[in-house]
Formats: sequence, structure tokens, C-alpha cells
Amino acid sequence: MKKLSVLFVAVMALGIFNSSCDAKMGGKMKSDVDSASYAIGVLEGSRIIEGLEGIPGGYSKEALLAAYELAVKQDSGALKMTVEQAQAYLQTYFPKAQEKEAATNKAASEKFMEDNAKKDGIKVTPSGLQYKVITEGTGPKPDSISVVKVNYKGTLADGTEFDSSYKRGEPATFPLNQVIKGWGEGIQLMPVGSKYMFFIPSDLGYGDRGAGGKIKGNMALIFEVELLEIVPPAAPEAPAIPQK
Repeated sequence: MKKLSVLFVAVMALGIFNSSCDAKMGGKMKSDVDSASYAIGVLEGSRIIEGLEGIPGGYSKEALLAAYELAVKQDSGALKMTVEQAQAYLQTYFPKAQEKEAATNKAASEKFMEDNAKKDGIKVTPSGLQYKVITEGTGPKPDSISVVKVNYKGTLADGTEFDSSYKRGEPATFPLNQVIKGWGEGIQLMPVGSKYMFFIPSDLGYGDRGAGGKIKGNMALIFEVELLEIVPPAAPEAPAIPQK
């Protein structure tokens, strides 16, 4: 049902955005309502595109907008599905699409990891994690419960970037016992001051569930990581002095 809700919002947002940009308006706003509608279209249309990219199997913008227009016009005779039929279809379609997508991703990721392991400078751990040393630091290494401060960039095997502390303009800080297995294992290999590349198979990443729109089920991940600091544990608070 969550996917149905996402798709419904996406249809609404794209429909508003499409009508707001309609050439019939000639780029002129005739009232405050027109301006408000256009503003909603800009905000919601821009916001929802990334969510649509995460729909299993992808989507056809043309088919989506065609059905939306007919539904808004309440032209039930032209619609090829009733609301009930559409809901029933999607409840069956999404699980199948997710399963197919996950199988495709799994095969592609395994092939990527197999080929990558043969490249110069790539080291492979018993778990299947692959890494390459770009810069070797001279500081201490963290352990499995350390809190670390890092700069990093994450990409998919095809080069699509999905996260970057560099772009946010500040390092990230987190405990190693609360991250994906590939991170937890890989960063423990790094002395402070190091920069490594990690190539993480899906079973050491987000598995078949994925994580958000760009990281789908069974995808291998690539991270460029700089270990800046092992964050010392916070000092315990002094006990309160009893008052007389």
C-alpha cells in the first residue's frame, strides 16, 4: 500500500506540474490562484521526480499523465481501468517488478564485483569486501565500536552518485556498530589519515531491500572514504552534589 500511496502522490504532482506549465496559459498568471497553483506544481513536481525513479520497473510519464488527465476529467468511458482495477493491478505488479529488478541487480552486481577483483591494487577480504588504498595514514585504527569522523562519496557501480559529505560541506560522524557491514569492516582496516576505496557487495550493503530511490535491492556500492578522526568517548558527567 505504501507504493500505491507514493504513486498516487506522484500522479497528482506531475499532473499539477503539467497543467501549470500548459502552453494555454501563455506564461501569464491571471490570478493569485494561478500563481499558487504554479508554485505548487514547481515544488511538488520537483520533489516527486526522485521518488518516481525508485518505483520498481520504472514508469512511463506519458502513460501516467494520460491516465491522470482522463481521471481528473472523470472520463470513465475512456479510462482502461476503474480505480478498483488499478489498485488490484498494482498490488500484484509491484511485488513481481521488485523481484525481477532484484534478480537483475544481483546478476549485474556479482559480475561487477568479479571483474573488479581482477584489477590492479584491489584487495579482497574473506567476507567479499574489496578495497583499494589510495593514501595510507599513520594514525591508529578504529575498532568495531569506535565513533569515527569521515569524509566520503558513495556511488553505484555505474557511477551514479547517491551521497556525498563533500557536497554537504561537512564530515559525517557515526559509530561503526550502526552502519552497513561493508563500512563497519572496511573502516577498521584504515589508520587515521587514510583514504580508501571500498567496493561493497550487496550482502555487505543494503541487501535485497535497498535504501531509497537510487540504491535498489541487491546493488553493489562503491565508497571513497577518508578517515579523519576517531572521536574520543564523551567524558561521564560528574555526579550531582546533594544539597543540604
